[in-house]
Amino acid sequence: MVQLRRDPEQRPLPEALLEAAKREQGGVGRLKIFVGAAPGVGKTYEMLQSAHAKLRAGADVVVGFVETHGRAETETLLRGLEVIPRKRIEYRGQMLEEMDLDAVIARHPQIALVDELAHTNVEGSRHPKRYLDVEELLSRGIDVYTAVNIQHIESLNDVVAQITHVRVRETVPDSVFDRADAIELIDLTPDDLIQRLKEGKVYVPKQAERALEHYFSPGNLTALRELALRRTAERVDEQLLTHMQANAIAGPWAAGERILVCVSEDPRAAGLVRYTKRVADRVHAPWTAISIETRRSMQLTDEQRDQLAETMRLAEALGGEALTIPGVGRSIADDIIQFAQANNVTQIIIGKSSRSRWFEIMRGSVVHDLVRRSGNITVNVIAGDELPTGPTMSTAVQTAARPEPFNPRPYLMALVIVAAGLVVAEAIQPWFGIENVDLVLLTAVVAVAVRYGLWPSLLAAVAASLCYNFFFLPPIYTFTITDPTNIAAFFLFMLVAMLVSNVAARVRSQADTAIGRIRMTEQLYAFSRKLAGTATLDDVLWATAYQTALMLKVRVVLLLPEDGVLTVKAGYPPEDQLDKADLAAANWAWSNDRPAGRGSDTLPGAKRLFLPMRTGRGSIGVIGIDNDRTGPLLTPDQRRLLDALVDQGALAIERVLLVEDMDKVKRTVESERLRSALLTSISHDLKTPLASVLGAASTMRDLEYGLSDTEKRDLLATVIDESERLNRFIANLLDMTKLESGAIVPNTALHDIGEIVGSALRRGSKILSRHRISLELDADLPMLELDAVLFEQVIFNLLDNAAKYSPSETTISIRSSRDANSVLLQIADEGEGIPPAELESIFDKFYRVQKADHVRPGTGLGLAISRGFVEAMHGRISAANRTDRSGAVLTIRLPIPASAGKLDTAA
Repeated sequence: MVQLRRDPEQRPLPEALLEAAKREQGGVGRLKIFVGAAPGVGKTYEMLQSAHAKLRAGADVVVGFVETHGRAETETLLRGLEVIPRKRIEYRGQMLEEMDLDAVIARHPQIALVDELAHTNVEGSRHPKRYLDVEELLSRGIDVYTAVNIQHIESLNDVVAQITHVRVRETVPDSVFDRADAIELIDLTPDDLIQRLKEGKVYVPKQAERALEHYFSPGNLTALRELALRRTAERVDEQLLTHMQANAIAGPWAAGERILVCVSEDPRAAGLVRYTKRVADRVHAPWTAISIETRRSMQLTDEQRDQLAETMRLAEALGGEALTIPGVGRSIADDIIQFAQANNVTQIIIGKSSRSRWFEIMRGSVVHDLVRRSGNITVNVIAGDELPTGPTMSTAVQTAARPEPFNPRPYLMALVIVAAGLVVAEAIQPWFGIENVDLVLLTAVVAVAVRYGLWPSLLAAVAASLCYNFFFLPPIYTFTITDPTNIAAFFLFMLVAMLVSNVAARVRSQADTAIGRIRMTEQLYAFSRKLAGTATLDDVLWATAYQTALMLKVRVVLLLPEDGVLTVKAGYPPEDQLDKADLAAANWAWSNDRPAGRGSDTLPGAKRLFLPMRTGRGSIGVIGIDNDRTGPLLTPDQRRLLDALVDQGALAIERVLLVEDMDKVKRTVESERLRSALLTSISHDLKTPLASVLGAASTMRDLEYGLSDTEKRDLLATVIDESERLNRFIANLLDMTKLESGAIVPNTALHDIGEIVGSALRRGSKILSRHRISLELDADLPMLELDAVLFEQVIFNLLDNAAKYSPSETTISIRSSRDANSVLLQIADEGEGIPPAELESIFDKFYRVQKADHVRPGTGLGLAISRGFVEAMHGRISAANRTDRSGAVLTIRLPIPASAGKLDTAA
C-alpha cells in the first residue's frame, strides 16, 4: 500500500497529479497491454480486433510486428491492416526477421501493433529486448498495442517456474507492466484452452501433444490463470487509487478490500496484528499496520518502544506492511481517517480502550472519535483482553542506560547568554523603556532552549526572571516588589519564559530525533542497496557483518547451519572460531529462537551476545556481537537498530539461499530428465538392434539347413548392420561422457576438408544408400587445423541425421565455401525441416524432433556430440531451415588458421 499524505481540505495529492500529468503530457504515447495466462488464449486475436475497431473509427493503425503462429483466424485479421515490412538480419548463417523499428518511427502512425513484448531481439538489433523497442516508440509519441503472457512478468518468474517446472528466460520488468495506461485481460478457461490445443489452433499436432503432457496441464493452467487475474487486479487497483488521489475523491471506493490495523505500545497490539492477518487471509485483501507518532511517542519508555518495534516486525513477518507516520492532524483519529481515505481503506481494526471513563472525558477517546468520523469505512473494535501476548524477545536482552553524564557547560552557557541579554536590556532601557526589556530576556531564554535543550532553558528562565525583578522592577537592586501590578508582571514573565523554553526545547528535541532518524534511514537504505547488489552468500555475509560492526561499533560474527551444525561463516574483524561458552550460547539461540549469551537471561557468562536471524520461514542463522566495554552491549536505540540490520541481512541471506535451492532443484530436474532419457535409449534404442541380431542369429541356428544362400546372406547382413548401429549408439554414449568430463583434447593438424568429407561419405555409404548425394566443395579452400578423427565423426553424425529425417530418394547436399576468415560447410536435406522453436534445442542431449512414424530411432546424442567436437576445434555449428524448399540445413563455421594463410602465400 502506498503511503501518501492526504490534504485535510480534500485537495488532490501532488504525487497523483504529477503521475497523471506525466501520462497526459504531449509527445508520449499510450501503452495498452493484452495479458493472457498462457499461449493460445487469444491475445493477438483480440489485439487485432481492437486495431480494426480503431481503424474504423478513423485512427491511423499499422502492424509493426505480429506473429500469427500459423493460425488461420489470426492471419485473416491481418488483412486490411497496413503491415510494416520486417527487417532481415543474418545470425549464425541464417536470416532472421525482426521488427523494423526505424521504419515504424519514420511512418509515425497513431497506433503501432507490436506482438510478443518479452521477445529477445537478434544480435545486431538496436535494442536487446522488444520492450525497449516499445519504450522508444512511446517516447516518439506513438501509441502501442502489445501482448504478453503472465509468465513473462519478471516478479512472477520464480512462481511460474515452481508451478510449471519450466524456467521462462524471456521476461519483462514489472515497471513496463505498471506503466501501461490500459491493461486488457484475455481470459479463457483451462478446458476451452485445452480443447483449442487439441484442435490444432495453438500448436501443430505433435507440439500440442507434448504441451498437453507437460505445460498445458489443467492444474498448471488454473494456477497461471489465477496469477493473471491477481496481477491484473493489482494493477487496476493501483490505477483506481491514483484516480481517486488525483481527483481529491474521499475514499473508500469498495472495489476491493483493504484493511488497516492501528497499533501502539500496548502489549495486546500483537494480538490485533494476528487477528488482522486472519481477516485479510479470509477476504484475500492487502493489509497495513500503522503507528501514529505523536508528542507522546517521545515520552515512551524503552520497554514500550521495544514492544512497539516488536509488533511492527510481527506485522511485516506476517506479510503486512508496517508504517510509522507523523501525526499532523488535531487528533490521532484524524490522522488515521486521513490515511485510510487517501489509501482507499475499507476496514479499520483497533483495540478496545482499557482507560477509565474519567480519562476519556478529560483527554478524549481515539476509539470513539474514530467510530464517529469513519464515514463509510468499517471500524472493528476488538476486545484487548481476548488477544493476550507474551513477552517480547527484546526484553530478554539487557540494555545499557542511555549515556547521559552530567555536563555543566550547557548550564554555564545558559547563564552567560542570560547575562548577555541583561547587558543588552540595560543598554536599551533608556531609549525603549521597561516594556521592551522582557522581550530581550525572553529572546535569550529561547536561544538557550534551541541550543541546549529543556533543563538549561529552565535554568535560563529562572535566571532571567530574577534578573527582571532585580534590575528592572522597582525598587531596583532588590528582590522586593512593592507594586502589586509588578508582582503579576513578574510571575507572568516567569510563566511565559518557562512555556517558551519548554516549547523551544521540544521543537529542538523533535528536530534532533528527526535528523537522527533520517541519518539512520539513509544508512539502512545504503545497506539495503548494497545487499541488493550482492549475488553470492559470502558477499551478503560480509556486507552484513561489516555494516553491523560499522554502525554499532561492535565486533560481529555470523553463523549458519551446515549439515545440521552451526558454523562460523563470516565475521568483522575476521573470525573463524568460537570458544566453548560462545558456541553453546550460539547453539541455544539457534535451537530456541531466543537471544543467548552476554547480557541475556540465558548463558550470560558467554563473551558474545547471540541473536537468531529470522525470516518468514523461520530462523536461518545466528549473529553474535561483542565489544571491549563492560556491562550491557547496546542501548535500547542500538538494540532496535540491530534488529533492523539483522532483519535486512536475514532477508538477503534467505534470497541467496532460495536462489541456490532453485539451482539445485533445476540441476536435479535436469539430471532426472537425462536419466530418464538415457534409460529410454537403453531400453528401446539399444534393445532394438540387440533383438534384431538375436533374431537373425537364432533363425540361422534353428533353420540352418532350410535356408537358401540368399536368405543366409540377408540374415548375416542384418546381423552386421544392427551390430554397427549398436556400436554407433555405444560410441555416442562414450563420446558424450568424455566430452562432459573434459577428457577429449583435439589432436589438431592441417587437413584438407575435402578428404575428411570423402572419408565420412565412404564410412556412411550404407546409411546413405537410399539417398542421392550432391557434393559441391570449392577447390581453393585453405587447409584447416582439425582433428581428422573427430571431424569425420561430426560429418558422419550430420549425414546420419540428414538420412533419418528426410525421405528416401531425396538429395542430401554437401556444400563448402569461404567467408572472410572462416570456412563454411553446409549439409542440407529435403525433409520437413525443423520447427522454428526447436532450432537451438536440437543440439541438446537426448533431444529428438518428433516427426512421422518412419523416422529411424536414435539416442538424441549425435548433434550434441557434433557441437561439442566442433567447439573443441574453435568452430561453431548452427541449424536453420532451407529458404529455397523444405528441409533443414546444418552449418559448420571453422576458422582459417594463420599458418594456412602463410602456406597459401608460399604456394
